[in-house]
Amino acid sequence: MPDLVVIFRTHSDIEARIVRGLLESHGLLSVVSSDVPHAIFPLSIDGLTEVRIAVHPDEAEDAQRIIDAHRTELKNGQVVRLRDEFEALQQAIGYRFHDRGLLEHAMTHTSRANEDVSGGVVDNESMEFLGDALLGFVVADMLFREFPEYDEGMKSKTKAAVVSTASLAKQAERLQLGEHLLLGRGEEKTGGRRKQALLADGYEALIAAIYLDGGIEHARAFIVREFAPLIDEASGVSVTGQDFKSALQELLQARDLPLPEYRLVSTFGPDHNKLFEIEVVVRGEPLATATGSSKKDAEQEAARAAFEKLSG
Repeated sequence: MPDLVVIFRTHSDIEARIVRGLLESHGLLSVVSSDVPHAIFPLSIDGLTEVRIAVHPDEAEDAQRIIDAHRTELKNGQVVRLRDEFEALQQAIGYRFHDRGLLEHAMTHTSRANEDVSGGVVDNESMEFLGDALLGFVVADMLFREFPEYDEGMKSKTKAAVVSTASLAKQAERLQLGEHLLLGRGEEKTGGRRKQALLADGYEALIAAIYLDGGIEHARAFIVREFAPLIDEASGVSVTGQDFKSALQELLQARDLPLPEYRLVSTFGPDHNKLFEIEVVVRGEPLATATGSSKKDAEQEAARAAFEKLSG
């Protein structure tokens, strides 16, 4: 039997599987080899080990042609390999992968994996699970350090709001992550790139990919950069969204103080543009006063001012 010809080299086990599946879909058998044994989990061991794909000499030319057909030639003559289209995403997240196969794995929705007949494509559901756990841990740690005065219930509500599907989807949209999702044809047609659930899942998988590629410190640094502004917004803001009255009530209860009272101080202005002045009182002592175009708005603004005063 003649010696096999190596026609593809990579540092990603996932990329090797994809290329091998591509060749098999064209009827070409190949052999994958590396310097270390492959793990069952479809990831390269350290992102640095070279993985090689070899074929029979008589099929080497055809195999190379198939692989080249799936690359992109830029105007300057540079050849971009399978996953270099993620360059913009790497710049957006401020992290460069050693094993970009991990990034592709994170962006692969189950709809794409289900359409792959080769079995070489794995979806991101396991990475989503890991990313969710990492995100929850780091955000909980941030809240513990930033808001020592919050009780367990307040921290839990803040965390739930910060890591909600809507919040994660918004973070993903800011990174234009939807443009990089690898979707099946059906999901693509139904607007999968704009679906909140898919964006949130992809965002969590991205966190897992950073962790697997660079370790906990890189993952933590990314989460802190992304969520510090959201955590900051939680200071003086209701832990359940924008309901400052609830936030103030919970803070008072945590300090064994009575519930606040809201008193109408005065109204002024014409009937079509009337303003209400509300005072929030605890134990008969005024904490803050605010005005609004309705009693409800004035009460919320007074509660916000009182909350900030007590939290400061």
